[in-house]
Amino acid sequence: MIYTLTLNPAIDYFLTFQNFVEGNLNTPKETYKLPGGKGINVSKVLKNFNTNSVCLGFIGGFTGDFIESSLENDDLETQFFKIKEDTRINLKINNNGLETEVAGTSPAILKENIEELFVFLKNNLKSGDILALSGSVPSSISSSIYADIIEAIPKDVKVILDTRGDAFEVALKKGVFLIKPNKDEINEFFKSNFSKNEELIEAGKKLQTIGAENVLISLGAKGSILITKDEIFSCGVPKGELISSNGSGDSMIGGFIYGLNQNLPLTKCYEIGIASGSGTAFSKGLTTFETMKNLLKDIKINKL
Repeated sequence: MIYTLTLNPAIDYFLTFQNFVEGNLNTPKETYKLPGGKGINVSKVLKNFNTNSVCLGFIGGFTGDFIESSLENDDLETQFFKIKEDTRINLKINNNGLETEVAGTSPAILKENIEELFVFLKNNLKSGDILALSGSVPSSISSSIYADIIEAIPKDVKVILDTRGDAFEVALKKGVFLIKPNKDEINEFFKSNFSKNEELIEAGKKLQTIGAENVLISLGAKGSILITKDEIFSCGVPKGELISSNGSGDSMIGGFIYGLNQNLPLTKCYEIGIASGSGTAFSKGLTTFETMKNLLKDIKINKL
């Protein structure tokens, strides 16, 4: 089974403006709301690919109810743990193509909420399962939570880790199957200013010595690099019109997990991940399976 954990979900409120002027009354030409959170996005992409997963996380209040009902209406399986405060709302502003995000304040998550999560994980995760640990850790939770989760579950659960900061560093040392840092996150981790692919590859290899079996480095419009145990690959992005980069990294992970769940070679998982991330970037919302398949034929990875 595939599980995705979103410690800090949100309602993502998208507003599109023709010409937003700071300090004035502005009326968007389009608005819509979606359940947000990196793990939730991974599960939604998997659902689009006809692959089941379980969304885990903490929700509260009317905003939490919206997230839960929206996902259930889309036939996603959820196991949310209820908190007292309202789930946050994030603003995603598109001002004539310029994207700006405003992150909402995280609600407090109590000790008993964390205990509920760990009871579920210990009772349900089994050998061979896949667990995606995605997104930021709220300030009310210890930054060691991802590391604590890795220690609490069976050793051969494939853990995909997509976070940053202290939570990333502590969890990485426990050993994970895959990490997906971007260039900025690598530079943040090593307190460096790497820009060349050769430098990023060396940094990726160092991350392997710390605890990552595989390292997928996202380079945005410049493509990506995959470092496995024995090989290194790179790939650009397919041609297409960028509509929104929101969720493209999560979609890349969703596509990669889809391949893993199909027992495909890592190179094929990588290709599907690239096509999935690009499919979301070229779409309004998350990629569909058809969009991913159409882009897949244009993906050509290179062995370095």
